[in-house]
Amino acid sequence: MLALADLGPRIMICGPSNAGKSSLAAAIGQKLGLEIVHLDRFRFLPNSDWQQRSDADFQTLHDAAIVGERWVIDGNYTKLVPQPLARATGIALVSDNRWANYRRYLWRTLFQKHRVGNLEGAQDSLKWDMAHWILVRSPQALIGYRQRLPAAGLPFIEARSMREVRGLYREWGLLPPR
Repeated sequence: MLALADLGPRIMICGPSNAGKSSLAAAIGQKLGLEIVHLDRFRFLPNSDWQQRSDADFQTLHDAAIVGERWVIDGNYTKLVPQPLARATGIALVSDNRWANYRRYLWRTLFQKHRVGNLEGAQDSLKWDMAHWILVRSPQALIGYRQRLPAAGLPFIEARSMREVRGLYREWGLLPPR
């Protein structure tokens, strides 16, 4: 297994929605003292029900975050992936089956108001667009991630289930994020 140190000081955590990216990024950031960047917090406005920022504002926030020398970034907005990929020193791809991701979406939306990576003051509600994204579009996008991300030539690790993600926590000595 790849050692956590092999991923370097600028780590991308990629994968489908509700696969555990935010928690893994927070745990890695805590362990290595890296700035933790949750891209959803840049894409969506705080104190909203996941209302998007303008593309220009999102890109500005995103680009400012990746100029640092030490970060772990969770999220993979397709149009912006080339920028952090050009600066990253390692990549972790996390996934699970679409139904497990959908169950986590339901749980976090209905019951988990204070979770890692959540928007400040979020007013979460179930959305059909999000259900469609998780169940239909994300599995298709995952195929592309599995091809493109390892091809970047950076240290790369993939966890294909929550069981494997928990294995990374154990192997790398990560604590659940606070």
